[in-house]
Amino acid sequence: MPQILKVDPGSWESALSETKKVLKAGGIVAFPTDTFYGLGVNPYNRIAVDKIYEIKGRDPEKPLLLLIDSVSKLENLVEEPSAACIKLMQTFWPGPLTLLFKPKPSSIHENITADLIGIRQPGNPITRKILSALDHPLTAPSANISGGAPATTAQQVQDTFGEKIDLILDIGDCKGGNPSTLINATDTPVQLIRAGEIDFKNIQECLKGCLQTQESL
Repeated sequence: MPQILKVDPGSWESALSETKKVLKAGGIVAFPTDTFYGLGVNPYNRIAVDKIYEIKGRDPEKPLLLLIDSVSKLENLVEEPSAACIKLMQTFWPGPLTLLFKPKPSSIHENITADLIGIRQPGNPITRKILSALDHPLTAPSANISGGAPATTAQQVQDTFGEKIDLILDIGDCKGGNPSTLINATDTPVQLIRAGEIDFKNIQECLKGCLQTQESL
């Protein structure tokens, strides 16, 4: 069975050390995100990314999204963001909004960087603390078999995947609810790709003053 680490303020250092060890070895770490537990691997590790698809039974044509702890981490991942992207980041990050960007050439698995790359700065401060300790972003598909209910507890993750994953960071229950809203703001008109926690009307309202998207609103 996977190792479950109960994480509290007094055990952060050891938990982060173990997390980095597992990811460096190509393992899978389950950790809490804004709404559900997610499955994290190093996106530069092809074998680890393929394993995510395998254990979830995920359609290989369905890209994985990435999490970063700060906007500065975008520099090495994407081309210059559009004015609409910048406005949305300033308004809704950190939080449950995933944005699509034009990726820079990199060795990240092609299932992640196909034509566009989805990235989010999570609102959960615990998740950002984990990310800040790493020198790479993390994948974060929900911890469930594709089509099943996402896990909101560490025990649910263990019951679903057992020894197929390597480490579970138990930081308490996640709130559940809607997934992150997924938006393509690389061009106009801005497109809603997946409805989620942030209502698209709020996205449109935010962009009313943005010249790049004014025509479409």
